[in-house]
Amino acid sequence: MSALGLLFLTLFNSVLGLSILFPILGPLGRELGLTEVQVGLLSTGYALMQFLLSPYWGRRSEGGRKPVLLLGILGFAGSFLLFGLFALLGQGGHLPPEALFPLLFLARVVGGAFSSATLPTAQAYVADVTGRENRTAGMALLGAAFGLAVILGPALGAGLAALFGLLAPVFFSAGFALLNALFAALFLPESRTRGGPVPGRLSPWDARVFPLLLLGLSLNLAGVALEQTVAFYFQDRLSLSGVETARAVGLALAVYGLVAVFVQGFLVRKLAWPPRTLLLLGLPMAVLGFLVLVLAREFWALVLGLALQGAGAALAGPGVTAALSLAVRENEQGSVAGLNSSAQALGRMLGPVVGTGLYRLQPEAPFLLGAGLLLLSWALLPALLRRMRL
Repeated sequence: MSALGLLFLTLFNSVLGLSILFPILGPLGRELGLTEVQVGLLSTGYALMQFLLSPYWGRRSEGGRKPVLLLGILGFAGSFLLFGLFALLGQGGHLPPEALFPLLFLARVVGGAFSSATLPTAQAYVADVTGRENRTAGMALLGAAFGLAVILGPALGAGLAALFGLLAPVFFSAGFALLNALFAALFLPESRTRGGPVPGRLSPWDARVFPLLLLGLSLNLAGVALEQTVAFYFQDRLSLSGVETARAVGLALAVYGLVAVFVQGFLVRKLAWPPRTLLLLGLPMAVLGFLVLVLAREFWALVLGLALQGAGAALAGPGVTAALSLAVRENEQGSVAGLNSSAQALGRMLGPVVGTGLYRLQPEAPFLLGAGLLLLSWALLPALLRRMRL
């Protein structure tokens, strides 16, 4: 198997462990007595550390991609184990309510600090093993790994929750991450040759990358606001119980992931569209998906909205990542991947708080925010593309 194929499996395994929690985090938070905003803050703390540390890990990976990738996976495993243990103590009444949330938050912060190494290192790895003409297809393969994990992860998480309770997916994720680290250690080759060009230090304000970082931030903020409120939205819109919510959201996100895998794993790679085309098509499609979610009143309509939004994001996401990689020199790939991951993490940090806060005001508000951000990005895109010469 090629190095890119092995990286696909490694990243797929990492995202699978995370996506297992998507359908159960909301119901689990309510079972533990947390508010919607506190559930959002758990994800915000995780993303805060990714925002702060992704540039560091990206630069550090220039000295060797594989050790940094392994450290990220192992940190993820340890943090999920801590989270599960604290939640288990809270369920049993062994932790007072005022102590439970700070400890859960601490576990998520630790996880964010270490797992922030994974994505920028994987993106830089792709740049190492692909030529510039194949860069977009390589980045799309990373997106396909995410999408495939989102197909299987939520369905697996919903099944584990239905059979063994809402905490079972948390402990499964911790153990699965340890197996993933072992797989990567044994089979994934190093891509960074020693004695190469001196790593470049890249400012986020660099004119080559700053507009694209803003676009990536908008995409992630909109997507995470959706992700953090979709379980609440399904539960309240369809009047479901906690386990019913996990099952319904798991099925809906499986469809979402299937669409993303088809778009990124087949369509983008087969048609070899440049970043410009991916962005011009993806942004309005994602806007349409958000609007369908606002109007939906039945399960099938909610699934349709998620599928449209997922297809749009699956086009636009690799467009941003590939455009950033192509905008800089080869010795700046680790740095630009770190900045890209940091911008995405900022979206993940703001998205839960903004999304859950807006949800308390009006359930449709997070989706209207997403539609507005991406519609504005699409309107400004032609001028940006001319300036970036993409």
